[in-house]
Amino acid sequence: MVLLAAAVCTKAGKAIVSRQFVEMTRTRIEGLLAAFPKLMNTGKQHTFVETESVRYVYQPMEKLYMVLITTKNSNILEDLETLRLFSRVIPEYCRALEENEISEHCFDLIFAFDEIVALGYRENVNLAQIRTFTEMDSHEEKVFRAVRETQEREAKAEMRRKAKELQQARRDAERQGKKAPGFGGFGSSAVSGGSTAAMITETIIETDKPKVAPAPARPSGPSKALKLGAKGKEVDNFVDKLKSEGETIMSSNMGKRTSEVTKVHTPLINMESVHMKIEEKITLTCGRDGGLQNMELHGMIMLRISDDKFGRIRLHVENEDKRGVQLQTHPNVDKKLFTTESLIGLKNPEKSFPVNSDVGVLKWRLQTTEESFIPLTINCWPSESGNGCDVNIEYELQEDNLELNDVVITIPLPSGVGAPVIGEIDGEYRHDSRRNTLEWCLPVIDAKNKSGSLEFTIAGQPNDFFPVQVSFISKKNYCNIQVTKVTQVDGNSPVRFSTETTFLVDKYEIL
Repeated sequence: MVLLAAAVCTKAGKAIVSRQFVEMTRTRIEGLLAAFPKLMNTGKQHTFVETESVRYVYQPMEKLYMVLITTKNSNILEDLETLRLFSRVIPEYCRALEENEISEHCFDLIFAFDEIVALGYRENVNLAQIRTFTEMDSHEEKVFRAVRETQEREAKAEMRRKAKELQQARRDAERQGKKAPGFGGFGSSAVSGGSTAAMITETIIETDKPKVAPAPARPSGPSKALKLGAKGKEVDNFVDKLKSEGETIMSSNMGKRTSEVTKVHTPLINMESVHMKIEEKITLTCGRDGGLQNMELHGMIMLRISDDKFGRIRLHVENEDKRGVQLQTHPNVDKKLFTTESLIGLKNPEKSFPVNSDVGVLKWRLQTTEESFIPLTINCWPSESGNGCDVNIEYELQEDNLELNDVVITIPLPSGVGAPVIGEIDGEYRHDSRRNTLEWCLPVIDAKNKSGSLEFTIAGQPNDFFPVQVSFISKKNYCNIQVTKVTQVDGNSPVRFSTETTFLVDKYEIL
């Protein structure tokens, strides 16, 4: 099969979006599409028409046509199969089969077309794979943003605590009839203390401003003022903690996150000449009354070799998954060797893996509606009362081998009713009045802390508190697929390697 172009056009032959897979001028493709409607015979029902040089394979889509332009010696059966796949791709990106909708999502369609055909030949992909390939996003960017938000929350919580301590110290001094201690250095001690406390309070109350690069450094001003007046041990520790947080942010581009609340300090990964990144991303949707609507998990092992003398190696994979995950190796990997011996190696053992580039050697996918597979269950029970609505939320970790860090459960709130009244809570919370949300923050959820609850009261209706969204990060993967050993092809001698594992949330909702 040699596919020249794929296009979506109107019934008059006007091209809306067209992707050429061989060298072809714009005038040439527009001329071919303009001639296409004139060649169709309305008296017969066919899916293709031919000219002296090309063949049109088409499918009507309401007021539009999906058209493939091929050579005359291409296989018509393969052409029709490819046409069906093209026709299924378009509704994935366009809500309506109309000209303006196609134009709005033209680049999304072109990227999807490129996944189907390369250099005029059909790729062996299905619709699910196309969706996965085109929706690939930057895990590193997500991790960096999540780390930055966590550091901001922790710094503001520390500032809030320090502000309360300053205010309490001033009240105690006033009750004892002593002069209020100075914490600033800007004029008199009493004025300095008051201005510093007010400045810290204003910083805490100030609404978050998104996409401000130096956000983690905002508390540094008040912290330096505190240090000038009183060089106490707590103030020094606070400054040191802010400095350590700055170092953590610099290292977050390696995909690591920390939680100062639980004192979990993750050291920098010592990357060996053979380094592997194991990444998993979960998409989950549950009903508010129970039941898993859909759960889809994608994972991948990325191999990076920085020394060419380790180019000819094999990876020993241990798969302890019992859930029926679907595995797929890279086309250049020996599939028979992986199936029989769980070894990842190239089909041609004389060749080497690429050096200084990330290569995906193994990926897996799990899709299920089995409720027992949910890693973290969330139950939200809003009930109407005389004072508004009493909301009870609880979580429970289903997978004891997981350790979820920086868990944030976001509950939407009705607008214009003020802040919620918190009853009992495990962990911490933050009320975002700008976005009308309540964020329940838990630094870690593991086998020792596998359940917890939150109770609050606010005016509203039960439907106002959905959908509930969950985000977290884990350094343990869900599917229990690990690389246990790396050996060289010649001599089977072991090779030192390093591994970095990340389990992230793409979407986790309770509707």
